Amino acid sequence: MSLLESTIGPLSKMALGRPSREESISRASGSERSAVGRLRARREDEEAMIREAQAGDRLAFEELVRRYDQDVLRLAMNLMRRPEDARDIYQEAFLKVYRNLHRFRFECSFYTWVYRIVTNVCLDHLRRKKTRREDQAPDPEPCAGPGGRDAAAGFFERQPEMRAEANPEQRLMGREIGQRIHLALGLLSPRERIVFEMKHYQGLKLRTIGEALGTSEETVKNSLFRATQKLRAELAGLL
Repeated sequence: MSLLESTIGPLSKMALGRPSREESISRASGSERSAVGRLRARREDEEAMIREAQAGDRLAFEELVRRYDQDVLRLAMNLMRRPEDARDIYQEAFLKVYRNLHRFRFECSFYTWVYRIVTNVCLDHLRRKKTRREDQAPDPEPCAGPGGRDAAAGFFERQPEMRAEANPEQRLMGREIGQRIHLALGLLSPRERIVFEMKHYQGLKLRTIGEALGTSEETVKNSLFRATQKLRAELAGLL
């Protein structure tokens, strides 16, 4: 079994009395120092692990995959909205990580670098689908995620979860709403869709999205504005 097959396989963690102000400040400072120390240690550990993986250490690469596989799958699922597409993105993204690991120069965080690969794979996938016009409506699922402030995102988040025991009328309504949302998202350009999903379903900041897409925060803001306007117009009757 190859390294990739074995690594990217099945998806698999009070004291009595009130302290004085000085004691509280001391404890807080100690806690902050401890947190900073743990973060620095984790970064140093990850950097060493990346260098070992770059040198061909299989176990180091497997550990990197374990650290990021759930984040990658979650991002792919949120961006693509279909499990089969998300699995394809997951496989292709980690294949690119493996093949291009030697190119990582520690100029950004490994997290950002991996996100950039995943979003680029998603963009390519969406462009191919848009060209072939093969989009299909997904099964209706709740559009859960961090609260977006615009009307379109707010509408997605207000939809009730469609459970198996729901009555047929509710299930039919949920399916119709799901189709309307999917069709509306299909009107966005691949980049507009990626930006909208990353902002409102991943809860990422515009700066982080820009870093992942290799573009400026202002460009991301403009893409988000255009996506929001299109969705508001398309979903006007449902908002």
